[in-house]
Amino acid sequence: MPIERLIARVRYFPTRFRVAEDDSSATERLLALMAGIPIGGKQVHDANIVATMQVYGVRRLLTHNARDFARFSHLITVVPLV
Repeated sequence: MPIERLIARVRYFPTRFRVAEDDSSATERLLALMAGIPIGGKQVHDANIVATMQVYGVRRLLTHNARDFARFSHLITVVPLV
Protein backbone atom coordinates (compact mmCIF):
# COMPACT_ATOMS: atom_id res chain seq x y z
CA MET A 1 0.00 0.00 0.00
CA PRO A 2 1.43 3.42 -0.89
CA ILE A 3 2.25 5.54 2.17
CA GLU A 4 -0.06 8.34 1.00
CA ARG A 5 -3.00 5.93 1.01
CA LEU A 6 -2.05 4.62 4.45
CA ILE A 7 -1.84 8.17 5.86
CA ALA A 8 -5.24 9.00 4.37
CA ARG A 9 -6.78 5.92 5.95
CA VAL A 10 -5.27 6.66 9.37
CA ARG A 11 -6.56 10.24 9.22
CA TYR A 12 -10.01 9.02 8.17
CA PHE A 13 -10.38 6.61 11.09
CA PRO A 14 -10.99 9.19 13.87
CA THR A 15 -13.59 10.96 11.73
CA ARG A 16 -15.74 7.82 11.84
CA PHE A 17 -14.86 6.27 15.21
CA ARG A 18 -14.06 7.39 18.73
CA VAL A 19 -10.39 6.63 19.31
CA ALA A 20 -9.57 5.46 22.83
CA GLU A 21 -5.95 6.37 23.51
CA ASP A 22 -4.04 4.87 26.39
CA ASP A 23 -2.98 7.69 28.66
CA SER A 24 -1.97 7.94 32.30
CA SER A 25 -5.50 6.95 33.41
CA ALA A 26 -5.29 3.79 31.32
CA THR A 27 -1.84 3.06 32.72
CA GLU A 28 -3.13 3.33 36.28
CA ARG A 29 -6.03 1.02 35.42
CA LEU A 30 -3.59 -1.41 33.79
CA LEU A 31 -1.52 -1.53 36.97
CA ALA A 32 -4.66 -2.22 39.00
CA LEU A 33 -5.61 -5.05 36.63
CA MET A 34 -2.12 -6.52 36.88
CA ALA A 35 -2.32 -6.43 40.67
CA GLY A 36 -5.62 -8.33 40.68
CA ILE A 37 -5.39 -10.74 37.75
CA PRO A 38 -2.49 -13.07 36.94
CA ILE A 39 -0.96 -11.44 33.84
CA GLY A 40 2.45 -11.86 32.27
CA GLY A 41 4.33 -11.57 29.02
CA LYS A 42 2.22 -10.82 25.96
CA GLN A 43 -0.92 -10.84 28.11
CA VAL A 44 0.03 -7.34 29.26
CA HIS A 45 -0.94 -6.05 25.81
CA ASP A 46 -4.41 -7.58 26.17
CA ALA A 47 -4.71 -6.16 29.67
CA ASN A 48 -3.76 -2.72 28.33
CA ILE A 49 -6.60 -2.94 25.80
CA VAL A 50 -9.03 -3.84 28.59
CA ALA A 51 -7.72 -1.05 30.83
CA THR A 52 -8.14 1.49 28.04
CA MET A 53 -11.63 0.19 27.34
CA GLN A 54 -12.58 0.62 30.98
CA VAL A 55 -11.27 4.19 31.13
CA TYR A 56 -13.38 5.10 28.09
CA GLY A 57 -16.45 3.14 29.15
CA VAL A 58 -16.22 0.65 26.29
CA ARG A 59 -17.92 -2.54 27.41
CA ARG A 60 -17.66 -4.87 24.38
CA LEU A 61 -14.65 -6.10 22.45
CA LEU A 62 -14.97 -7.64 18.99
CA THR A 63 -11.90 -9.82 18.43
CA HIS A 64 -10.45 -12.79 16.58
CA ASN A 65 -8.66 -13.69 19.83
CA ALA A 66 -11.59 -14.29 22.17
CA ARG A 67 -9.63 -16.86 24.19
CA ASP A 68 -6.94 -14.26 24.95
CA PHE A 69 -9.53 -12.07 26.65
CA ALA A 70 -11.40 -14.79 28.55
CA ARG A 71 -9.64 -13.84 31.79
CA PHE A 72 -11.30 -10.42 31.54
CA SER A 73 -14.84 -11.69 30.87
CA HIS A 74 -16.00 -10.45 34.27
CA LEU A 75 -14.99 -6.91 33.21
CA ILE A 76 -15.92 -6.77 29.51
CA THR A 77 -18.07 -8.64 27.04
CA VAL A 78 -15.93 -10.47 24.53
CA VAL A 79 -17.57 -10.91 21.13
CA PRO A 80 -15.81 -13.44 18.90
CA LEU A 81 -15.23 -12.19 15.36
CA VAL A 82 -16.10 -15.01 12.99
